[in-house]
Amino acid sequence: MSDGNEPAKRRGRRPGGQDTRTALVEAARAVFRESGYEGATVRTIATRAGVDAAMVNHWFGSKENLFAQAVLQLPFDPQELIAALLAGDVEHLGERIVRTFLTRWDETEGGVFPALVRSVAGHEQAGDVLKDFFLKQVFSRIVAKLNVDDKEFRATLCASQLIGMGMVRYVARFEPLASTDIETVVTAVAPNMQRYITGSIS
Repeated sequence: MSDGNEPAKRRGRRPGGQDTRTALVEAARAVFRESGYEGATVRTIATRAGVDAAMVNHWFGSKENLFAQAVLQLPFDPQELIAALLAGDVEHLGERIVRTFLTRWDETEGGVFPALVRSVAGHEQAGDVLKDFFLKQVFSRIVAKLNVDDKEFRATLCASQLIGMGMVRYVARFEPLASTDIETVVTAVAPNMQRYITGSIS
């Protein structure tokens, strides 16, 4: 029994401060990853975050704005990423690309990638983000720096290889690829990625 001097203990849902916003973003990433844009509901996200559903409108205005904050803002710096990938001989560029993405994705169980893929059918901007990041911001810039022909086609092939691998490993979770160690996948996939970058594609 309180003597009147002890602070009252918080009960029930999380208060509506900045920590609520962070909790909503984290919960939204998880729910969008599991269900995609159409399958995720504001109520489910709020419940996962431990807050009232009204907090979504309070902090973000709508489910779409929450999706934009939680998923569409990819946690990659393209310039930093490209610089790291190009910091080495061209002959092993495919290997560095596959290893880099697998390592970053494995650390976060695919990060926001599964949420983007699952949301493509129900949210046009999700597809635009995939295309803009993988094709325009990464692979088009990489091949632009190389002395190769058919640059746009090569960039598209590279993007398709990486996105396809990500879908099978983190979204569809086909075994044994989903649980195979990174170096084994790199050994298997990198030669094909390298061919798309510098080899014959005609």
